[in-house]
Amino acid sequence: MFKNTLKTTALLGGLGGLIVVVAGVLGGGSSTALLIGLLFALVMVGGSYWFSDRLALKAARARVVTESDAAEFYGIVRSLAQRADMPMPTVAISPESQPNAFATGRNPNHAVVCATQGLLQSLPRDEVEAVMAHELMHVRHRDILIGSVAAAIATAISFIANIAMWASLFGGGRSDEDRNPIALLAVALLAPIAASLMQMAVSRSREFEADRGAAELLGSGRSMANALRRIESLAMRTPMEVAPAQAYAYIHNPLAEFEGGRRRGGGPNLARLFSTHPPTADRIEALERYDQKRLIGA
Repeated sequence: MFKNTLKTTALLGGLGGLIVVVAGVLGGGSSTALLIGLLFALVMVGGSYWFSDRLALKAARARVVTESDAAEFYGIVRSLAQRADMPMPTVAISPESQPNAFATGRNPNHAVVCATQGLLQSLPRDEVEAVMAHELMHVRHRDILIGSVAAAIATAISFIANIAMWASLFGGGRSDEDRNPIALLAVALLAPIAASLMQMAVSRSREFEADRGAAELLGSGRSMANALRRIESLAMRTPMEVAPAQAYAYIHNPLAEFEGGRRRGGGPNLARLFSTHPPTADRIEALERYDQKRLIGA
């Protein structure tokens, strides 16, 4: 847990440092480009964060349910929330047939957990419980806020880079004597890629934390590991239309042909670096290590 938390902190710090460097190189050392980029990002991403629950439910075509609508599912979430000493979240169900789930909301008092119809129909009760425990851990760890901060910084970097590119085309910014065109082009092209890589790495680290948190809440990682195996197997055969900006929120990337960029022959490739989720095999391995340490400790 400490390792992934430290990694997330370092990545967010790296993003913050990157935006200062980018603003310095592309903005001529002034604070104007930095301020414009940050304000733009805060407006865009801040609005998305504040209304994340409504936006996510609308995108998933999900409906909010009560205990009378889905007694077993609602009861699972309520029991988990009580066990975790958390406020009861809003519960929703998406009509999608792919087994999947997500959590959203700006804080634990305004949280939503949503499961697809496919997940409720395809997974046994203990695995549904594990998936919802995972989603509640995203709420507890305020991963929606962390993801929004990372997205805001990455958006600001891309915005600054675009402004600098257009300014250079029309002769804005620094004088020709002061401007290094090669450095300008390199930073304008590579900085958004670097920011995106860091943003994806933040997302992957939060998935590991939510998996571990679910295992701690349930006392074992077995159900979580079994759920991940089943979800990946079924999801490969059941396509799901999701906006790319929403894909990171799901327990399994609904857009991934294979998760995390791991080819059948094993070993990582470049696609893994741009994945919002760790490879399922890595997540299962981490859960199995948790169970082994728990048994040794017992």
